[in-house]
Amino acid sequence: MIITSLLDTDLYKFTMMQVVLHHFPAAQVEYRYKCRTPNINLSAYLDEIRAEVHSLCQLKFTEQELDYLRSLRFIKSDFVDFLGLFHLPEKCIQLSLGERTGEIDITVKGPWLHTILFEIPVLAIVNEVYFRNECKDPGWDEGRQRLQSKMQLVTDDPELADFRVAEYGTRRRFSKVWHEEVVTTMKRQMGEHFAGTSNVKLAMKHNVTPLGTMGHEYLQACQALGPRLRDSQVFALEVWAKEYRGDLGIALSDVYGMDAFLRDFDMYFCKLFDGARHDSGDPFLWGERLLAHYAANRTDPRTKTLVFSDALTFPRAIELARRFAGRCKVSFGIGTNLTNDLGHEPLQIVMKMVRCNGQPVAKVSDAPEKTMCDDPAYLAYLRQVFQLPPSP
Repeated sequence: MIITSLLDTDLYKFTMMQVVLHHFPAAQVEYRYKCRTPNINLSAYLDEIRAEVHSLCQLKFTEQELDYLRSLRFIKSDFVDFLGLFHLPEKCIQLSLGERTGEIDITVKGPWLHTILFEIPVLAIVNEVYFRNECKDPGWDEGRQRLQSKMQLVTDDPELADFRVAEYGTRRRFSKVWHEEVVTTMKRQMGEHFAGTSNVKLAMKHNVTPLGTMGHEYLQACQALGPRLRDSQVFALEVWAKEYRGDLGIALSDVYGMDAFLRDFDMYFCKLFDGARHDSGDPFLWGERLLAHYAANRTDPRTKTLVFSDALTFPRAIELARRFAGRCKVSFGIGTNLTNDLGHEPLQIVMKMVRCNGQPVAKVSDAPEKTMCDDPAYLAYLRQVFQLPPSP
């Protein structure tokens, strides 16, 4: 089977899940899958995907995996005790044929605490099932050559001594085997340039640093869980700070767009959080605006970290590193371009939270194609509340 461990997911799922256990244990949510790549036929593989998801739902954490989680400084013992009893509830996930030819529908509904771990392995399953059926000759040698060329852009340039890159590609990987080869090759050949991986299983197995803090779903859910919509972003950041007390201090900036983020990210948050993560829109403009915002809020940008993770390639990451060198700390998370670059077009698939406690939630991205909400009236209201321009 494709997924053989519940650790085969991204770290930020566990860091968010711990917040859910301690602050929102009763929250009910709904996630919905979407394929943004046109003309992809997945319906022929629906039974295969169902079998993989069934196997996923039989998994439990091993004692070795629980001990590893317990060793992470920010993971608390009661959360690990909870995970010792955990499995993914199969009754909460529905897979069916979509309305359009070739499409499939995947919906997850249930308690947030018990469904939060579905997203990453389900997307990895869909990807691997598709590619192992559609690409009988993967082109491993071409993939290895591409990986070598990317790494050499960094390792052969003495001006990039401080360059750090992490692997963030679990959900859109070509296959589990290729994913592991990418991580082990980067660890072996990039040395200190390799910051780590978002994948907890590979981090444990290969003794590299697991990386991640919060994802979009956390700030989205707070639209329904906070005191009022306008304060939901502030509420999310304050609850996070309460849980982690200064640890895991990278804030996600693009759930409402950069304008709204900067309005809420006041001097208190500038000083409290270690930095912010970019995930949509122009990364150069985003970085310049954030550095100016730090300066305006009496915070030395050189003490802060800007994390770039939006559809990055190595050349773009290097360009960003040069732009911001000496002005702040920078780090890069590269996903699809590392784990699914063998000469085949990657699938643009996502699984996003669309409801929490029965009410719609939304992400309003600086990249319009990344906006996701199933309620146009709510989306229009959210744009008004956060002083965002109307939908294009």
